Amino acid sequence: MDEWIIVPAGLIVFLLGASIGSFINVVVYRLPAGLSILYPPSRCPHCLNRLKAYDNVPVLGWLWLQGRCRYCKSKISPRYPIVEAITGLIFVIVFITFQFSPQTIGYWLFCSWLLALSIIDLDTMTLPGELTKSGLILGIVFQMILGFTSQSGWLGLVNQLMLAIAAAVLGIWMFDGIARIGTIIFRKDAMGAGDAKLAAMMGAWLGWKYLLLASFIACIAGVIAQSGSTLLIQKNLKRNKPFPFGPYLALGSAIALFSGEAILSAYIKFFF
Repeated sequence: MDEWIIVPAGLIVFLLGASIGSFINVVVYRLPAGLSILYPPSRCPHCLNRLKAYDNVPVLGWLWLQGRCRYCKSKISPRYPIVEAITGLIFVIVFITFQFSPQTIGYWLFCSWLLALSIIDLDTMTLPGELTKSGLILGIVFQMILGFTSQSGWLGLVNQLMLAIAAAVLGIWMFDGIARIGTIIFRKDAMGAGDAKLAAMMGAWLGWKYLLLASFIACIAGVIAQSGSTLLIQKNLKRNKPFPFGPYLALGSAIALFSGEAILSAYIKFFF
C-alpha cells in the first residue's frame, strides 16, 4: 500500500469502525433485553428522550456531552466511547493487515460479531443464538466467496463450502464433547451451549487449524485470567464460580486471525 494513502485511509476506516462500534453498543444493550435493535432510534435509557444526530457522533459525542445526557443530566457509561474506539482500532488493524481485499470486509464483520458476543457474555453470561447462528452463516458465505474469487470458480466455492462446514462441525462437536466430559466429572454443567455454537462460528470463519489454535489460546488465557495465583485457583474451585468463556474464545480467534500463521510456523520449526 502506498504510504501517502495510509493515513487518510486509516482515518476513514477508523471512523467507519467507530460508527459500527456505536451500533454494537445498541446491539449489546437491546438484544439481551429482547428489544428491537432498529427501532426506536437511539435515546437516553433514563429520560427516554431521543438523541440528536450530533450527540451520536462516535467517541466525540460522549466527550462533548461530558459523559452526561443533554436532557436529564444522567451519567452515560464510558463504555460507549470505549467500545466505539476499540472497534475503530480493530477495523484499522484489519485494514492494515489485509488491505483492499474481500478479507478486509469479511473480517470486519467477524471481529464485530466477536466483540458484540464478548460484551454480551460479560454482561449476561449468555451468547445469543441470533448472533452465533448469523455469524456462522456469514462465515460460510464468506468462505464461499473467497473460494470463488481466489481459486477456481465454482469448484473453489464448493471446496471452501465443504471445508467451512467441516470446521464448524468440528467446533461444535469438540466443545459439546468437552462440556459432556466436564459435566460427568464435576456433576454439573461445565460449559454453556453458547460456547459450542460460538466455536462452530469460529470454525466457519477461521478453518479447522486456526480453530484449534484459537481454542487452545482461549483455554490458556482463561486459566491465567481466572487464576492469577494458586490461592485464587483454590478459591475459585471451592466456590465453583462460573465465568464467561466467550471473551476468551474471541481473544483466541483474534490472535489466530492476525498471528496464526506465524505461531503455527514457529511451532513446526521448534518441534519438527
